[in-house]
Amino acid sequence: MRAVQVVTLDGPAAVAVNEVPEPTTSDGSVVVEVHAAGVAFPDVLLTRGRYQYKPDPPFTLGAEISGVVRSAPAGSAVRPGDRVAAFPMFGGFAEVVAVEPHLVLPLPDSVSFETGAALPMNYLTAHFALLRRGRLKSGETVLVHGAAGGVGTAAVQLARALGARVLAVVSGAQKADMARTAGAHDVVLAEGFRDAVKELTGGAGADIVVDPVGGDRFTDSLRSLAPEGRLLVIGFTGGEIPTVKVNRLLLNNIEVVGVGWGAFWMSRPEFLQQQWAQLLPLLADGRIDPPIGRTYPLEQTAAALDDVEQRRALGKLVLRMR
Repeated sequence: MRAVQVVTLDGPAAVAVNEVPEPTTSDGSVVVEVHAAGVAFPDVLLTRGRYQYKPDPPFTLGAEISGVVRSAPAGSAVRPGDRVAAFPMFGGFAEVVAVEPHLVLPLPDSVSFETGAALPMNYLTAHFALLRRGRLKSGETVLVHGAAGGVGTAAVQLARALGARVLAVVSGAQKADMARTAGAHDVVLAEGFRDAVKELTGGAGADIVVDPVGGDRFTDSLRSLAPEGRLLVIGFTGGEIPTVKVNRLLLNNIEVVGVGWGAFWMSRPEFLQQQWAQLLPLLADGRIDPPIGRTYPLEQTAAALDDVEQRRALGKLVLRMR
C-alpha cells in the first residue's frame, strides 16, 4: 500500500510517498481502508523533529482519518463495512490503517469522508477546551485567535453551537471570510484586536479567549478578558511560547488554563467516545460542519504540509487517499 513518510527531518519537502506493508489484525485493532485524512499542525512539527513524540525516520504521518472498516475484533462496536472516523494518532497517511478500537468513531451516512477526516483532532480539542477546561456557559462571549485555521474554525463553530457570542481574530480579509463562514458573529484583525474587542463588548471583555497561536498576542489577550475570564492555551502556531506575569491574574481574577487534550484522554480511553456522542447531534443538525479549505491528492501531501507551516491554510486541509 502507499503511505506518506518522513524520510529526513528537513520539513514538509522531505516527505515521500512510499510502498509499505499493510497492517495485520493480530493485535486486536480495527483495520480501516482510508478514504480521507486530515492534515494538522503536529504533522508539520513531526517533519522537523520538533514534536514531543520523536520517531526515527522513516515513519508515516497522520493522526486523523475516515474510511470503511475492513476488519474488527470480536466484541468491537464496529463491523466490516461500517463508515468511521478515527484517531490513530500516528500513521494515518496510508491507504490502510490499524487503529485501537476505542479510537474508532462511527460516521453517519450523511457525513462525507472529507468531513469525517476533518473532525477528530480539531473538534474534540475544541470540545475539551470550551467545556471541560473553559467551563463555557451559554450567553458568554468567546474570543478565538487563529479563527480561520483548523482549530480556530472548530472553536468558532462549537462555541456558537453551545450558545456563545463569538468574536474571531484573523490576520487578513480572506481569513475574515473563512471565520464568518465558520459562524463568527464579529471578526476583527489581529492588529489592534484588544481595542476592537473592548468596543464590541462595551468594555466588558471576553469571558473566554481560545488561543492556539501564542506569540506576541498573549498579553493583550489577558487584557481582553472580563472579570473571572479564562484564557485557554491550546498551542503555539505563532512560534513563540509566551510567558505571563502572574500579578496580571490577580487584577480581575482571571485564569490561564492549559488545554492538553491528548494528555487527558490517554489515561481515560472512554473519553473520546463520550465526546463524540456529544458532537454527533450537533453534526446531524448542521450546527457543526468543518469548513474544508482544500483537498489534496496523496501525492501533494508536501504542499499541504507547507501550506499549514506557512499559515496559508484556510479551514481544514484534507488528503484524498482513494
